[in-house]
Amino acid sequence: MFGNWLKTGVLMAAIMALFGALGGMIGGGQGMLLALLLGGGMNIFSYWFSDKMVLGMYNAQEVDESSSPYLFRIVAELAARGGLPMPRVYIIDEAQPNAFATGRNPEHAAVAVTTGILQLLSARELRGVLGHELSHVLHRDILISTISATMAGAISALANFAMFFGGRDSEGRRNPLMGILVALLAPIAASLIQMAISRAREFDADRGGAEMSGDPGALADALAKIEAYARGTPMGPAENHPETAQMMIINPLSGGGLAGLFATHPPTEERIARLRAMI
Repeated sequence: MFGNWLKTGVLMAAIMALFGALGGMIGGGQGMLLALLLGGGMNIFSYWFSDKMVLGMYNAQEVDESSSPYLFRIVAELAARGGLPMPRVYIIDEAQPNAFATGRNPEHAAVAVTTGILQLLSARELRGVLGHELSHVLHRDILISTISATMAGAISALANFAMFFGGRDSEGRRNPLMGILVALLAPIAASLIQMAISRAREFDADRGGAEMSGDPGALADALAKIEAYARGTPMGPAENHPETAQMMIINPLSGGGLAGLFATHPPTEERIARLRAMI
């Protein structure tokens, strides 16, 4: 657990360093200071409110036992098995089958699933998916995932600002080419940081979710189904906010080719193979 927190701290420091470097390229020393202050403020804001921001981006609607007894009872059963407080439960009206967890800690967690995943999966497979998401909650991955999504979005916004207003060279002079270079490279750097955060934790959550549900094959079957259907079903909110893609159980973005090099999820085939080996 300590190693996990240490890795998280290093990666979040990398995001802050990128934030500061980007500010310095745009506005010199003052720009760097302002960017670091802004980044620190965003980290504090994200700690308290990023879950609400992400749920709002996806227009997620909270449900309870009376409005969605099927989903609510599965989450309640798995939370009890994992020794977790009951999280808030949300449904997203999107055809793409997908799911994510968010929140700052297990006491303030939320689990969201799409209508597509509810229609696609059997109860057994849905238990596997929700076990995966609750494993993220148990291991406190949800805070770092949500904050990194918020910070990556801010870095992209700063990069766009640099493209329009230019950057500064090493002597502090405005350089439009520097601005364009920053605009191109900063989002890639943010994606690489998110990828480092997300990939290893997906394997851990697969294993933890399989143990929580007691059925590794259920999650393996679910991943195979979700992967097949998600590829041909775009999700508008994810396309509009690609920095949130790493929170999902399967990459929701439709882009391939070069974008695949920066995918925040490990190959689904490898995830399924590892789960099958647990049976």
